[in-house]
Amino acid sequence: MSAPHRVVIAVFPDVDLLDVTGPAEVFALANRETAGRAGYRVRLAGPAAGAVRTSAGVRLCADMAFDDVGGQVDTLVVPGAVDLTDDGPAACVDPAVVAWVRETAPYARRVASVCVGAHVLAAAGLLDGKTATTHWSTAGRLAADHPEVTVDPDPIFVRSDCGRLWTGAGISACLDLALALVAEDLGERTALAVARQLVMYLKRQGGQSQFSVPLSRPAAERRDIDELRLWIADHLDEDLSAPALAARMCLSERHFARVFKQETGSTPGAYVEAARVELARRLLETTDCPLDQVAAAAGLGSAETLHRAFRRQLATTPAAYRRRFRVRAA
Repeated sequence: MSAPHRVVIAVFPDVDLLDVTGPAEVFALANRETAGRAGYRVRLAGPAAGAVRTSAGVRLCADMAFDDVGGQVDTLVVPGAVDLTDDGPAACVDPAVVAWVRETAPYARRVASVCVGAHVLAAAGLLDGKTATTHWSTAGRLAADHPEVTVDPDPIFVRSDCGRLWTGAGISACLDLALALVAEDLGERTALAVARQLVMYLKRQGGQSQFSVPLSRPAAERRDIDELRLWIADHLDEDLSAPALAARMCLSERHFARVFKQETGSTPGAYVEAARVELARRLLETTDCPLDQVAAAAGLGSAETLHRAFRRQLATTPAAYRRRFRVRAA
């Protein structure tokens, strides 16, 4: 079993319910998918131990008070709460929560905010000089209140400070953020398995736009096709031609092509190219590798092939994509 990941999620009156339960469910599924080896231990901490009313009216039970959390927190998750004002939604920023986050954050390996929880991190001074995101509806207010923070309202999540600080967008994006944390801890394969259990996509198309359309295909009914898709994701730099894949499945090329399209809605060639572009996107977002190295790592062979694939899949160029979506340490 890997070293335990002690996850502490802050809860307080009128906290958004999904901001708390979404990440908790992702970590729980990661434990289940790895037969407990993931080692996530999720605890809720509030102003006092006991019942906490959420914005949905559902009550959660804080396992401990803020004062009892102590040190050695692996991941500190700060969800948000919203007030409705005459000017629209506004983040609730409780000074007591801000003070506790400011005191606790230095002892955590990483800190992640969910939705308007970014306003709490900013008030605690954790986002000064860094790039952050939040729910699109409060991004303008975050930028106005904290001019020392570079606010990008578009991404699903932003990773900064060499992975110590994460800020996530609103509502269901808490799942995308938690999946990214799982991928960082345990690898893409485990995160994909969790995403499949949630019947959602591991990563959204078009960078990480809050309004993007998913790239991935739904799960197949045939287990052998789903297993092949996982194998493809782990071997993108190998021979993934239709004949090679058909041979791996012990099927004729014609029968394999028919079954694969029936199960995935895509031809094998188109599916493999989409998977390779997905890997290339991640490399462009997270590394400074030259385009020929990105192409080779993704199994696309050359920068020219990479360029053509991006044009087909995303209607843009690799260079333009990198300029728009490169995740840099702030």
